[in-house]
Amino acid sequence: MMAVAGLLAVAARRGMIGDLGPFPVVAVALFVGMIGVMLVFTDLMVRGLYAQIDAAKRRDADENATRE
Repeated sequence: MMAVAGLLAVAARRGMIGDLGPFPVVAVALFVGMIGVMLVFTDLMVRGLYAQIDAAKRRDADENATRE
């Protein structure tokens, strides 16, 4: 998504493209780039959540092993 936004920006800068439908190409490039960044941050947050869950499971397993 972010690469597509970059390509749209380069094409607009060189004058190869002006509009995409009723929208200016700059608005489309910003929107596509924003979606790409949102997906990256969502992925990072989900990976962090899974890492916290795994750490809590390991901590519980270690506590249960020391009790026995």
